[in-house]
Amino acid sequence: MRLPSSPMCFVILAMVALLPACASAPLVQGNGLTSYETMKSSDGWFTKTRLSVNKEQVLAAKTIKIVPTAFAPTVAPKLSEQQRALVANAVDRALCVGLSDRFTVVTPDSQADLTVRASITRATETGRVAAGLSAATSLGMSLVDTAVPIPTPRIPIGMGSLSLEAEAVDVAGQQQASILWARGANAFFSSARISKVSDAYDLADSFGEDFGELLVKGESPFDSSGIGLPAWHKIKSSVGLRPKNAACEQFGRYRGLKGMIGDQLALPPEWTDNGAQKTAQTARP
Repeated sequence: MRLPSSPMCFVILAMVALLPACASAPLVQGNGLTSYETMKSSDGWFTKTRLSVNKEQVLAAKTIKIVPTAFAPTVAPKLSEQQRALVANAVDRALCVGLSDRFTVVTPDSQADLTVRASITRATETGRVAAGLSAATSLGMSLVDTAVPIPTPRIPIGMGSLSLEAEAVDVAGQQQASILWARGANAFFSSARISKVSDAYDLADSFGEDFGELLVKGESPFDSSGIGLPAWHKIKSSVGLRPKNAACEQFGRYRGLKGMIGDQLALPPEWTDNGAQKTAQTARP
């Protein structure tokens, strides 16, 4: 296969290069947190945040429970109920696996030192046509006969975004950590899949990792330097194996090999993610 060399092709590529590489993602404050007063900005490379944490109290906690993430139909009315449930559950699943680094995660009806609750305050859709073109381009480039693999940026059109707010409160209902979080899909690092909910689904997992790290370490996930290796339980969970804490089974397991194949084929996450389990007893053995 040869690379296209027509003048029009180069014009299109030049126009694409001038477009923003990231989707816009504003911080959107809702009304579900106990307090917003002590939050301070703590942005990452692609992520906007305002957060607060009482480090001593958070690090003293041993047990934690997760209230299922709220995603009201009015926030993203063009998404289906199934799609909203998939994104909200992706938040909870990532939170549960991340919090397991230090906490014992218990079921929502159990007593815990901290209770986590999150809500999605804004979600924009992924453009399915642009995502499909990006996926086709990536597949085509993978067939090009070159000595070095050619990375194929996603077409930076129709990329989705996600904004959330969340907090952790103690047994007395006092807020011990809080966050406003927003991130848009990136042309270089976000997978293109043919689904309106594709980017929001991926970003939900990123949020879960960030807020989980805030509670595990008691400090901003963007302040630490260097790259740490993931815990062994995270690696096992990422390929669909049993999570470290049994309470995480309520949010289902990661898609594993099925998800990796689905992503390569640009399949909608709705086709490869079974979502939350009705009860821990219905989870796979």
